[in-house]
Amino acid sequence: MPVLKKIIIQDFRNIELQEVAFSPNINCIWGGNGEGKTNLLDAIHYLSMTKSGIRSAEKFNFRHGCSSFAISGLYAMEDGSDSLFSIHVSEGAEKKVKRDDKTYTRISEHIGVLPVVMVSPADTELVSESGEERRRFVNAFLSQTDRKYLSDMQQYNRLLAQRNRLLKEDRPDPGLLEAFDARMAEPARSIADARERFANDLQPIVAKYYEAISGGRELVSIEYKSELQGHDFEELMKSRRERDLASRYTVSGIHRDDFLFAMEGFPIRRCGSQGQQKSFLVALKFAQYEVMKSVCGMSPALLLDDLFDKLDMNRVGNMLQMVAGNDFGQIFISDTDKARTEALVDSITADRAYFKAASGTFSKIDGEL
Repeated sequence: MPVLKKIIIQDFRNIELQEVAFSPNINCIWGGNGEGKTNLLDAIHYLSMTKSGIRSAEKFNFRHGCSSFAISGLYAMEDGSDSLFSIHVSEGAEKKVKRDDKTYTRISEHIGVLPVVMVSPADTELVSESGEERRRFVNAFLSQTDRKYLSDMQQYNRLLAQRNRLLKEDRPDPGLLEAFDARMAEPARSIADARERFANDLQPIVAKYYEAISGGRELVSIEYKSELQGHDFEELMKSRRERDLASRYTVSGIHRDDFLFAMEGFPIRRCGSQGQQKSFLVALKFAQYEVMKSVCGMSPALLLDDLFDKLDMNRVGNMLQMVAGNDFGQIFISDTDKARTEALVDSITADRAYFKAASGTFSKIDGEL
């Protein structure tokens, strides 16, 4: 598995310039709210996925008063070699992603090279918000493990944007609309099939982790919802043509898919407590981790931001016992309570490093916190 040995961050959020060296096992970042803990974890996510893990607009990633930022990381790779990955983002310019000073021809080539799973308070949007958030999660998940899925998504989204531009014309050409439908059909079906497999394969793994974290007996489930289920894509688009013309955008397709997260058959956002919802979301991310490890053949980095949010100590303890095992690789944990973090982490491993966050700077703490 790739192990992040050192990261250098410049002008990202509230981080002016920092170089931080990490433990290959567990890394704990402690500090008050607003000190930069989440920004450090998100910089690691950005280095893996070339975008933020907390869905912020790019302009909010620039440090106040700056028009660019840079992140680089030195990784120990699977073959025993070290590789330096870097990302440079400037306002109004193309994002540059490099490996060992060689620029990627396409950024998509980097996705999956440094697999990552992030658990953060922002995950509540997967339960409480629209299907767009759940599609975003599934797309990020599958894009790291399935290059064809990533390619199909890029092709579908490109054609969808062109189709929507055509629909905004005064008199869209019916022949062109049919041509777009025909070209979108194959990637749409491939994406739908992958999403259905995702839901079916992940279901028992999520249930396993949910039980281990919560100790509860509630039955949790994931169900894929798509207009393509039982319908031919081109026939579906033809039947919605009048609605498309009236709305002036494409109202149907896999970009409208959703995933039902349920407990005992009811949407978890309606029947689950905050603790149950958080336990489900952590179980979902741990299931993602297990599948990604199996498919990629290596352990992703695991980012646990604000670990104790909405979870009692028993659930957190259960979760840490799992991540401390050999099934997990490099782990990054952030928390506001240093004594709480130390008590739990030190009880399960001595192979850990502590860092104190203060105003965008990070100081390694030796020995006791």
